[in-house]
Amino acid sequence: MSAISDLLSNYQHVIESLTVITGSKGVFDVRVDGALIYSKDETGRHAEPGEILARFTDLVGDIRRYGED
Repeated sequence: MSAISDLLSNYQHVIESLTVITGSKGVFDVRVDGALIYSKDETGRHAEPGEILARFTDLVGDIRRYGED
């Protein structure tokens, strides 16, 4: 499952907006509620597995996944 799909599936109840920006030369930025959580342009590399999700939880804290009690 991709990081974006995981965010949308499991954290839809806490995300107001999710923006993925792609462009020339491999631009790939991920913003959640306006906050930049990952930028390939800034890091110079693709995100490692779990990296975008980890940055998301750093932003919002440890929250329950959608559908968990």
